[in-house]
Amino acid sequence: MSQMKPLHIVVDKEEIAPIVLMPGDPLRAKYIAENFLENAKCINNIRNMLGYTGTYKGVRVTVMGSGMGMPSMGIYSYELYSFYNVQKIIRIGTCGGERKDINVSDLILATSAYSESNFAYSFSDYTEHFTYPSKELNNTIIETANELGCKIHVGNVLTMDIFGPYVDQERIINRLPRNLEVIGEEMEAFGLFHIASYCEKEAACILTVTDSKYSNVILTDEEREKDLNTMILLALNSIIK
Repeated sequence: MSQMKPLHIVVDKEEIAPIVLMPGDPLRAKYIAENFLENAKCINNIRNMLGYTGTYKGVRVTVMGSGMGMPSMGIYSYELYSFYNVQKIIRIGTCGGERKDINVSDLILATSAYSESNFAYSFSDYTEHFTYPSKELNNTIIETANELGCKIHVGNVLTMDIFGPYVDQERIINRLPRNLEVIGEEMEAFGLFHIASYCEKEAACILTVTDSKYSNVILTDEEREKDLNTMILLALNSIIK
């Protein structure tokens, strides 16, 4: 293991900052670099999984796509933590809302991720259905949200191996533990939290609700960009602290 080299992120170690934002979409990483970072430089384009390093308020930050699903998130977060000495990763993604009082465009902060997946068992024989973010990093995000005047819902998220809107989500929700209140559904947080714990590093997950079973609202491209900007700014201002 000590002789291995990363295969999916191949850059000089100093080109990646110790703090990283990870959207799922590599083109969103490009958007963030071009619109929020100063002196941003593309540091990875292998498999078109774009990564950039620049500065935000004078602090070096890397932003890099994770791809979709836990296997892809697992690869990139593991390489960042293990080969590039990254200390903190905040996933910034989208999700489905799972509670009536959570509206499209609202923000969610995950306090745990529940999954039926075998991802963690395959990775390290972990058999529990929950993984958890860094409490310190979550507290920083909550404090920063208050400072910025951002409303953010805090609670459990469901991480699935499939894209929720394509299946009968109620079938899955109905077999979850009865005392588990899920407020959002997505595809990567469980994997990120497990890799962070395994590597003894920090991770958090902020999500923007882009659809809800309780709403027929569909965001336009302009609305989606504006709403995601709120999440991006919250994550940037949190991770540099």
